[in-house]
Amino acid sequence: MSEASSTYDAVVVGSGPNGLSAAIRLAQEGLQVLVLEAKATPGGGTRTQELTEPVFLHDVCSAVHPTAAGSPFLSTLPLQQHGLEWVHPTYPFAHPLDDGDAAVAERSVEATAKSLGIDRSSYQQLFQQLSAHWTSLSSDVLGRLRIPKHPLITARFGFYGMFSADQLSTMKFSQAKTRALFAGCAAHSILPLEKAFSASFGLVLAASAHAVGWPFAKGGSASITKAMISYLESLGGTVECKQEVRTLKDIPSSRAVLFDLTPRQIARIASNKLPSGYKDKLQDYTYGPGVFKIDWALSEPVPWKNKACRKAGTLHLGGSFEEIASGEKAAWDGKHSETPYVLAAQPSVFDDGRAPEGKHTFWAYCHVPSGSTKDMTDIIEKQIERFAPGFRDTIISKHSMNTKAFEQYNPNYIGGDINGGAQFFKQLFGRPVMKWNPYKIPAEGLYICSSSTPPGGGVHGMCGLHAAETVLKNEFGKA
Repeated sequence: MSEASSTYDAVVVGSGPNGLSAAIRLAQEGLQVLVLEAKATPGGGTRTQELTEPVFLHDVCSAVHPTAAGSPFLSTLPLQQHGLEWVHPTYPFAHPLDDGDAAVAERSVEATAKSLGIDRSSYQQLFQQLSAHWTSLSSDVLGRLRIPKHPLITARFGFYGMFSADQLSTMKFSQAKTRALFAGCAAHSILPLEKAFSASFGLVLAASAHAVGWPFAKGGSASITKAMISYLESLGGTVECKQEVRTLKDIPSSRAVLFDLTPRQIARIASNKLPSGYKDKLQDYTYGPGVFKIDWALSEPVPWKNKACRKAGTLHLGGSFEEIASGEKAAWDGKHSETPYVLAAQPSVFDDGRAPEGKHTFWAYCHVPSGSTKDMTDIIEKQIERFAPGFRDTIISKHSMNTKAFEQYNPNYIGGDINGGAQFFKQLFGRPVMKWNPYKIPAEGLYICSSSTPPGGGVHGMCGLHAAETVLKNEFGKA
């Protein structure tokens, strides 16, 4: 990869949001960038397909995008000029309860707090500042490892975030309804809710709901991919699909190679270039539980018992904090819960282009042990029926994916892990290895830009940005 023989300035392997973000940042500096994608279509976790019936558009992986809408990098890009449009539901998310009530997150902190009764002041005190200073907070929380640029708000977040979700919700909230609302956000971490720092995920996601919302991409998550590629191409970048990389020999000559892949794949592709100690650490990297996902084509909207749930884009199903915590611990311990936490989304209620007139799409998954092949369809549908009696009567057809299908669809999803690796304390900050600059691989011209680096999973593009900034500094002398 010498400068004289380089065909490209940089090659990015993988076209997920992080790979495209890295490519865009490099192309913004006038570099010649090529993105290689193994599959027939680009996008990684942001693809949309007709999984059930013709004209029913389903998001294969990610569907709801608070971290994309609130990303310190993606929000600076002219993606709207390239076709991206955000669709905001009436309520970002809701958490139905067994008594017919529901905890509902509104865009307003005050309105949400008001609905939480005796927890009103505690909720407002916890989230008012975090959401009001979201721009500053997100630039630090989603930033690279360094001294925070906004120490006061980041210290506030850090103090509360270091607790487990169980500890923080017990400390701050008095009623089960509010604890359940927080549990639904924290469980996005795919961590046991008694683990340290699991509260941080609940804080970030709830604050983002108030600050930027939990929107859908109009037409499906593939719209994000299309807009990013359109912008990349306007900068002179290129994306080539059906280009599987098995070894470094499959990559055209370039000054730098950035892998939007997880450690296991990098260890295999670059095996003969990696120091043995580093390769051992990549191979020892810990992946988390997987997911079992279902997409449905429906004859009508989901008949939620609580009417407010019909206006929410995202639903967290699982009743109480204790039930959700039990289900998440089971998946971590290699067990299948009979009453799992189910994360659901109903995009067609707010984006009528997702399904034929009068019909709807519905999306849901639960967490399962890594590599699980158990069919969770009946269990998930029972959880939905519990809060939406008659749901099964609306089903036209369905499509399911277990962990094996997820990994086949996207090799980054090792064992069905959609976060690029478990996000417990050590791997929250030390991804994929504990070092100050985790984006640089200790081999000439090689870098990692996937969600297996800080700040981890989510459609925010920040892992790609940080890797690209490292490349610009190391390889091209651009600070």
